Amino acid sequence: MSVIYILLAVSIIIAIVFFTAFIFAVRNGQFDDGYTPSVRMLFEDELVKTPDKKIKSTKIKNKTNHN
Repeated sequence: MSVIYILLAVSIIIAIVFFTAFIFAVRNGQFDDGYTPSVRMLFEDELVKTPDKKIKSTKIKNKTNHN
């Protein structure tokens, strides 16, 4: 039974260490995304729902009649 108490204490200590490392990484900007804003213009336009529940592209399509 004493082994369970030892394992419980060790697991709590390890969890605290990992949580502290995570908080440290977040505060130092480890998870900041510096890449996506620079290439955002290269992505395709997103689909937008209009009030009549049809999905339209935000890009204006060139409609030409070929007769």
